Amino acid sequence: MEITFYGHACLGIEINDVHLLVDPFISGNEKASHIDIDSIKADYILITHAHQDHILDVERIAKRTNAVIVSNYEIVVHYQNLGFKGHPMNHGGSWNFDFGKVKYVNAVHTSSFPDGKYGGQPGGFVIQTDKKTLYIAGDTALHYDMKILGQNYDLDLAVLPIGDNFTMGVEDAIIATRFLKCDRVLGYHYDTFGYIEIDKVRAKAKFDSKLKTLKLLEIGGSMEV
Repeated sequence: MEITFYGHACLGIEINDVHLLVDPFISGNEKASHIDIDSIKADYILITHAHQDHILDVERIAKRTNAVIVSNYEIVVHYQNLGFKGHPMNHGGSWNFDFGKVKYVNAVHTSSFPDGKYGGQPGGFVIQTDKKTLYIAGDTALHYDMKILGQNYDLDLAVLPIGDNFTMGVEDAIIATRFLKCDRVLGYHYDTFGYIEIDKVRAKAKFDSKLKTLKLLEIGGSMEV
């Protein structure tokens, strides 16, 4: 499993030649101006919630790639009404896709489309393959349901927001690692704009002091899981 960070909360995930794209917000992020959005591969587009900084490029990429949009019922119906393919889910539900099993799990946040239309309840994803298990938290506060995930899954990596203000920050992300029983974290949802700028050196040091690992990728950078 290879993960590529496209800035903010956007991830590309390659699993056995199947390409997943999570929360595509690239063209509106000046820090990601070097990313060629029209060369990104996507067989599936996973959306955690409907805020603009997570869906801005969904239509452009889905139109080019014919990707299947996977999200909560309200978000998927929104895109199906626009002519796109979708697979609706809701909290606690799971589905076996050709790349692995996906469970849609709770997140504590809000969700609305840019025009104010209701975007369903926000969520995150647990992705299981034959070899690896990945948790993508989405935009969320720290919450006790993470303890359930830690009890039910042997996570290889947790992708957690660390920018604070709109989501949990570094300190709560460290607590989340205890709940999740996962000491390896890929941080995201930070530095895109003023409200969520962080001191990356201090953030890593805080994780190190608790014997945890915080990975921060450069935009366009990749890692193996």
